[in-house]
Amino acid sequence: MNQVSAIARNATLQAMIEAVTAAERGADAGKECRIAAAIAPFLDRAELLAGIDCPGSPERYVRHLLHEDRERGWAMVAIVWESGQASPVHGHRTWCALGVHRGWLEERFFALGTGGRPVRTRTLSRSRGATSSGPADITLIHQLANVSDAPAVSIHVYGVRYDRFGEGVNWVYEPA
Repeated sequence: MNQVSAIARNATLQAMIEAVTAAERGADAGKECRIAAAIAPFLDRAELLAGIDCPGSPERYVRHLLHEDRERGWAMVAIVWESGQASPVHGHRTWCALGVHRGWLEERFFALGTGGRPVRTRTLSRSRGATSSGPADITLIHQLANVSDAPAVSIHVYGVRYDRFGEGVNWVYEPA
């Protein structure tokens, strides 16, 4: 069975995709919050990614496409984080909603400091079932990191097509 048919056969994942689709079709204001709320009930279900190949990599975190609505311009991915892996410090060019499915992540928040460099302002622990979201705003700066000894998996929904993730999702900042 290939990845596409495995995704299509996973009833829990399909139910989550339907919930996100309904939340995305609402008004633009607060869309990312509605989508975070839509994924929340599915995050602690062990069968959410059952039968779906989502390997990690020792080099960097890995995104795996779970669903894309090319017409509406959004995509859902599972991100696999090995121990010690972190995203770059970044803001978002698009809205984003995420939730932790396995393990736990640290979400670090930043403000722009002197010379436009980010300075950490607070850190939150995001365990299984936790969600976070934000609108398109490159000055809302954060970083996700797996500081645990075990792999973690998170589900992310972004307001761009998957083929535009490279230039359409993150505004990366140089570390302070």
